[in-house]
Amino acid sequence: MKKNNKKGFTLAELLIVVAIIAVLVAVAIPVFTSQLEKSRESTDAANLRGAYAEVMAAAITGESDTASGVTVTKGDNGAITTITKDVPCKQQVTGWDNTSIEDVGGVAISDIAASTLNGWTVTYTASTNEVTFPEK
Repeated sequence: MKKNNKKGFTLAELLIVVAIIAVLVAVAIPVFTSQLEKSRESTDAANLRGAYAEVMAAAITGESDTASGVTVTKGDNGAITTITKDVPCKQQVTGWDNTSIEDVGGVAISDIAASTLNGWTVTYTASTNEVTFPEK
């Protein structure tokens, strides 16, 4: 008499495993995308901090740095009137959702508009001695 020695998984067992994996993926994808957007927002905030530092360095030295995109505008008397630097936007969803982002140059990140995805122009105005972060 021949003994049937069947090894392997049944179709039902394989379907259950596939269903469990599908549920785990369905739960993981939204979490992953929200974390990805938070990282983009953190990158934007870091880029704004870097642009702020570059603009303030140009305000101190009075020189433009064309390699980094800092533009110094001087008046007729040779005095600085404005300093600007464009910052591209990395985030793909409008608004700041990442509440853990710290301020930029003394300005709360929530006060810096992020309603469009065009980026910002960091602008230093010499007459008022203030830096603004308007959208491009």
